Amino acid sequence: MSEIAVVAITVAKPGFEEQVREALEGLVGPSRRDKGVLQYDLHRDVEEPRRFVFVERWESQEALAAHAKAEHLQAFKKVVADWAEHSEIRVVSKIA
Repeated sequence: MSEIAVVAITVAKPGFEEQVREALEGLVGPSRRDKGVLQYDLHRDVEEPRRFVFVERWESQEALAAHAKAEHLQAFKKVVADWAEHSEIRVVSKIA
């Protein structure tokens, strides 16, 4: 097993920035308790405040897969579906 990183971006629809922010903040505590999480930090784009970015590190691809199935993440996806304009998840491995 090797460590992986995730950059997850969610862009709120205009007018839904605070709902998306609150929903994303609600993921932080439960996700930081997920098995195999090393880092789970939420950021907001300075120049584009509708854009939120998670920077995550996981012990393994398996730990990330378990997180993806977690109840708190599934509930979040249902709640935010009507508020998000775009979401993107990139799984990366460190090379230097």
